[in-house]
Amino acid sequence: MPTPPPISQNPDIRFLGKLLGDVIRAYGGEALYRRIEYIRASSVDRHRGAAGVVETGLGVLSLDDTLAFVRGFMLFSMLANLAEDRQDLLSGSETDFAGALDRLESDGVSRAKVAAMLEGALIVPVLTAHPTEVRRKSMIDHRNRIAELMRLRDEGLEETPEGDRIDDSIIRQIALLWQTRALRHERLYVADEVENALSYLREIFLPTLPGLYARWERALGSRPRSFLRLGSWIGGDRDGNPNVTAQSLELALARSAETALVHYLEAVHGLGAELSISSELAEPDADVEALAEAGGDATPHRGDEPYRRALAGIYARLAATHQALTGKPAPRPTRLAAEPYEGPRALQSDLRTIARALAARGGE
Repeated sequence: MPTPPPISQNPDIRFLGKLLGDVIRAYGGEALYRRIEYIRASSVDRHRGAAGVVETGLGVLSLDDTLAFVRGFMLFSMLANLAEDRQDLLSGSETDFAGALDRLESDGVSRAKVAAMLEGALIVPVLTAHPTEVRRKSMIDHRNRIAELMRLRDEGLEETPEGDRIDDSIIRQIALLWQTRALRHERLYVADEVENALSYLREIFLPTLPGLYARWERALGSRPRSFLRLGSWIGGDRDGNPNVTAQSLELALARSAETALVHYLEAVHGLGAELSISSELAEPDADVEALAEAGGDATPHRGDEPYRRALAGIYARLAATHQALTGKPAPRPTRLAAEPYEGPRALQSDLRTIARALAARGGE
């Protein structure tokens, strides 16, 4: 594999570092900016063998300037890590599954062997937390927003969907990072740890995994069985924390179920909005028609839209499942009465009915 370019040659690091410097100058003043730059340059000199210069620079800092200096270098490290993560993602076929399969084939490992291995594989990334965790979610949220803005910039866009200039939006997020308290004042409770972990489930795992499986299917020629399972110790890891109880485990399970169900509820709602196929223009599928009739949606303006009626019934059953498992109504209410799903396979069966009908018509 090719060696990634050194940190000094990563254009994202230079770009984000310059913006951070602009923010420090704007919010801390020119003198602070020059002092931090002096120490940074002296650090480089020391790294190259000129010892003693850095100590002189640090020794003249006031307490306030010392704290600002630490904050500046902490934020630069955060932004540099973001840039290096992006470099890994953008490095092309070396990190692409299809490219990995090509390299394996060149070494005598066929795609069939890889597919057979995945049939018996089980990969479980396990989320955990530590009671001394001090990073704040606010800092992570700003960092993730910068990553998203950089992705839009990669696409050649100059503005966000909201109409803001992308570079201005990145500066705004860095300015917010500069003004956001980085550390917690208090220890996390177990419920806080659970909510922090669920943000990864909600924002990373659930949106990303379907696309990964679709790419793996295209690369392998067939869809692999589900070999990824998300695990978590949070709320149930009884390693001496007296706050981990049966109640905290119940909370973790309930909130995890709620997060997954809300994700699927929104996905089904979006699919229903998209599939406006009319039986007057496309011959209806018998299984979809049966699913639509079972759903009980008698809305007159949907009479010729079997997919939407079927998905309205699926949504109603998911909403009933949400109510049954969490004791709370779904965030987006439905007027249809329905029974909860007995389990995930029943939901999969309904969704596969939709998928088969679309595939038969040449849809995706």
